[in-house]
Amino acid sequence: MSDKSNNDQGSGGRPPGAGKSWGAGAATGVGSMPGGDAREAAKTVTGSLETLPYLPELPSRGPGADMIGRTTGLLVDVYAHVEPSGWRISDRPGRDTKRARSWLGEDLDALEEYTQGYEGTLKVSAVGPWTLAAALELRGGEAALGDAGACRDLTESLAEGLRNHLADVRRRVPGARVVLQLDEPSLTAVLTGHVRTASGYRTYRAVDRAVVEGALRDLVTVAREVTGEAPVVHSCAPGVPFALLRRSGFQGISFDFSLFTEREEEAVGEAVEAGTALFVGVVPGTDGPLSDPAGSVMGVRTLWRRLGLAPGTLAESVVVTPSCGLAGASPAYARAALAHCVRAAKSLADNPE
Repeated sequence: MSDKSNNDQGSGGRPPGAGKSWGAGAATGVGSMPGGDAREAAKTVTGSLETLPYLPELPSRGPGADMIGRTTGLLVDVYAHVEPSGWRISDRPGRDTKRARSWLGEDLDALEEYTQGYEGTLKVSAVGPWTLAAALELRGGEAALGDAGACRDLTESLAEGLRNHLADVRRRVPGARVVLQLDEPSLTAVLTGHVRTASGYRTYRAVDRAVVEGALRDLVTVAREVTGEAPVVHSCAPGVPFALLRRSGFQGISFDFSLFTEREEEAVGEAVEAGTALFVGVVPGTDGPLSDPAGSVMGVRTLWRRLGLAPGTLAESVVVTPSCGLAGASPAYARAALAHCVRAAKSLADNPE
């Protein structure tokens, strides 16, 4: 695991995980929350997560509040509207774009209200360029993913939109260190050629890994320029490309730990040694019984021992999260799940061995 690419953003000789703005023993959520009350969601998130709160998404409000819709509202000079098949690129902003921007403004107002005087790390999320390209349809009904020029245009538009969005969040919460999370659940399908066309009878050609990495690097650069922080990236799909994401410069990789397999261990070990944080989804995202907090992270401890990593780096390198978003949970369970993540993270800090 000592063979690191010259392109790595690595730790520069620091211990793995050292220097992260959220500190050791942190917990956070992935993004979505249940219900449609922005103030209640912001109150829950900021009240539950002292060291790494985040801007909640409330997709149950409908199109425009979902992760794709919210991100289309951030785009610059690219617009989208809802069709029965999903989101489709438009010539001009319409009702759906205006609704997406309005709901994001409402969410930001609520977050600003509940972070008065806050000084610490704050996470905000947007869909990454490849999941966006797989989800957004061109005017003919096929995904933007099938058009290399459209993918480049989307990436450039998203970069400018994120530049504006991150600057706005920094103005609203001036004491925060803002960290961007890019959601890329379709990334593995994009890399392996498993994104289906509109007909469903064939799939789009796999995108070259260098092209994928280049687009991600561009957005990492934008986030660094605006916030001073490299972003994190999230995927709740199987087969997360850990090595590619590490090389792209993300400071953290968020994934569903229940989908993690032995064949990914070496890439994860290299990422940790290079200073990349792991946001491990170990708490179920839908209602159900919760184990004791220490039991929730037992698999992470076992992985650490198997990789031969120093126990003392565990709490510095790992952030505990739900397995994915909490939109499908009840409000009571969502609160309990976030509190459980906090306790599980504390158990890693209190008992590193």
